[in-house]
Amino acid sequence: MSATPITWFEFGTDRPDEAQRFYGELFGWTFEEQGASYRVTGAGGDIGIGGAIRTTSGDAPNYAVFYAEVADVAETCRRAEAAGGTVLVPPGTTPSGLTRAQLLDPTGNRVGVFAPPPAQA
Repeated sequence: MSATPITWFEFGTDRPDEAQRFYGELFGWTFEEQGASYRVTGAGGDIGIGGAIRTTSGDAPNYAVFYAEVADVAETCRRAEAAGGTVLVPPGTTPSGLTRAQLLDPTGNRVGVFAPPPAQA
């Protein structure tokens, strides 16, 4: 089995302006609005990973999650459960065709997995 890269991160917060200011001042990151609740950054440029701030309603705790790119999200969820993890957010597909899910490892850490949209022929 080859190594699975972490290629995306997401901060969920009910105070997105404050989070954007903090990471902008701390790391020099800039953000672009993509919809009402998502702000995307290239973060590390050519050598780093990309990510976003997701606006939450404040009903759940704020979070930070890293996403690993996988070939098959549903199969990865099955393997996670077999290894003692929990599927927190079941596989779902965005309008752009990206499939993603969120898992909880046996020690209580959240991790996301995603598969990019299928290539158009």
